[in-house]
Amino acid sequence: MKIKNIIVAITVIFSTNILSAYEELTTVSFVDLSRYMGRWYEIARLPQSFQKDCTAVTADYRLLESGRVEVINKCRKKTIDGREVTAKGRARVVDKATNSKLEVSFFWPFWGDYWIFELGQNYEYAVVGSPDKGSLWVLSRTSKMDEQLLKDLLDKKQRQGFDISKMIKTLH
Repeated sequence: MKIKNIIVAITVIFSTNILSAYEELTTVSFVDLSRYMGRWYEIARLPQSFQKDCTAVTADYRLLESGRVEVINKCRKKTIDGREVTAKGRARVVDKATNSKLEVSFFWPFWGDYWIFELGQNYEYAVVGSPDKGSLWVLSRTSKMDEQLLKDLLDKKQRQGFDISKMIKTLH
């Protein structure tokens, strides 16, 4: 019986240490949706099957009268001059107190988390993804981002448990 208790105690201590090794994952305190609307350029992303061979990726958001958001994602296949592919979807705000937690759907009835983790003071960049850490995008209002800023944003996400070693930089 003592050995079983020791094993349980070691497991609890080990699990607690692993979980506390990461910073808490939080979203921004508030998003002004009207300021968030418009064109965003993807700077980097964790690989996603639906974005295979995508480059020159953009996302356009438009606030609808219903309060939902129209989403139009575009990418070029394989090269920046490749065939353009467009995906149209919609988003809905899940956390209306902050507007920083949304869900996006490109194929009804499936919705995916779209959490806004980081947002520039002037809405010049954003880091978005899912709380399960399976998706992460760095977005910018321009097709290029300062390398130090990108590094700082990704370092923070790494400290929060994202595997940034898999990030793909997007060509524009």
